[in-house]
Amino acid sequence: MGLYEGALRAIVHALKYEGRRSLAVPLAMLMRERGADLLDGAHAAVPVPLHPSRRRARGFNQAADLAKHLGLPISPALRRVRATAAQAGLPAARRHGNVRGAFVATRAAAQFRGRTILLVDDVSTTGATLEACARALKEEGIREVRALTAARVPTGGGPG
Repeated sequence: MGLYEGALRAIVHALKYEGRRSLAVPLAMLMRERGADLLDGAHAAVPVPLHPSRRRARGFNQAADLAKHLGLPISPALRRVRATAAQAGLPAARRHGNVRGAFVATRAAAQFRGRTILLVDDVSTTGATLEACARALKEEGIREVRALTAARVPTGGGPG
């Protein structure tokens, strides 16, 4: 809910790449404050999943750590079924294709058919990952998919 630059960029980077998981708490509090309208009426938070190989390598999913502190039930309603190149290393024009078909709804998503869920991730650059996740959830019958991230890259690029 802030620009991915300066101190916020450093904090997100420390969480994601340096494993400073305790930073998820203050980041999530900021997300709760600035995203209160998105949280209102949502039935569950769905963290953007990592591919199992990336999850093993990193040791945790930063989106799940953020989602835990938003005050909503957490649902594993999505699964990443295809490993993708890191979005941070791709130009904007290739990001949508990189994540197309990479996510599927799980059985857990069925309980939210006709309801509203909140997708949670750390950074949004082009919105490609969030869009691919939302598409999979909508195909499962989720009525409304909202998205909340800790940071967004200013228009014009950057790694996210």
